[in-house]
Amino acid sequence: MTHEIAVIPGDGIGQEVTPAAVDVLESLEVGFEFVEAAAGDAVEEATGEALPQETYDLAASADATLFGAAGDSAADVILPLRTAVDSFVNVRPAKAYPGIEAVRPETDLVFLRENTEGVYAGHEDRLNENVSTLTRVVTDSATERLAEFACDYVSRNDHDGFTIAHKANVMRETDGRFRDTVKSVAEDNGVETEEVLMDAFATHVCLDPEQFDVVVCPNLAGDVLSDLAAGLVGGLGLLPSANIGPDRGLFEPVHGTAPDIAGEGVANPAATVISAAMMLEYLGYDDQGAAVTEAVESTLAEGPRTPDLGGDASTEDVTEAIIDRL
Repeated sequence: MTHEIAVIPGDGIGQEVTPAAVDVLESLEVGFEFVEAAAGDAVEEATGEALPQETYDLAASADATLFGAAGDSAADVILPLRTAVDSFVNVRPAKAYPGIEAVRPETDLVFLRENTEGVYAGHEDRLNENVSTLTRVVTDSATERLAEFACDYVSRNDHDGFTIAHKANVMRETDGRFRDTVKSVAEDNGVETEEVLMDAFATHVCLDPEQFDVVVCPNLAGDVLSDLAAGLVGGLGLLPSANIGPDRGLFEPVHGTAPDIAGEGVANPAATVISAAMMLEYLGYDDQGAAVTEAVESTLAEGPRTPDLGGDASTEDVTEAIIDRL
């Protein structure tokens, strides 16, 4: 079976790390058809729109999308692309790798973040020159989809349960609904849950990350807390992510465009390649996905490494080392 993969490099180092991930995937000979499309700052400057309709349509029809990075136009690119695949959950692992200096080398977390609403629903208004408002949206339906995914995720991956991070003590109606709905779905599925206030989580995860495993959280909290966890494992350059919908997915590194090194050929492709491994597993290529992840981990541990990890290797050097290990 051939799967159509939309490839959207975007801007900055996205133009370097996305082709690297495609090279790794092509070495596997798994029957992917790659179709490249444009989006981001450069496209907006040239055409007036950051996300051309044909790029959106490709993501909406392809079996999966591999995305690189977007700069100032990120909100106009990545949020619509997540809508294109009807993504309701953002999966963000934050794991420390052997051989890589980390603040907390014992860290091994997965964030399951609601991906459609909360304060990212886009309901902002400027009432007058002194007042702006933001409406937070939390629904049972979106929260139930996230919770069902979380229950299935922990069952498939042999986790004992998950932790719900929220702020229901203050946002009683919205986060209260989120917490109660997730707990109800978990109870119906026989899945154990714990809960923690999101600000307390920010402290506890820094002091003792091993007390957490899978963390289920609202949209903004998942965005912020997973970035905090990135600081424990060596930085955003090591974090992959998956935006999962009912029929297709969008896979991207968590890092940005890194304009300070863009074009120099030294960007770390690890997060994008691991995102591609997550895409393999999503499409049913579990063995190949595991092999890619293992090859990346071995390369991170033994080298070569890009300058952000203390080495002097190029993006191409690291990509070739990953492929060699495969």
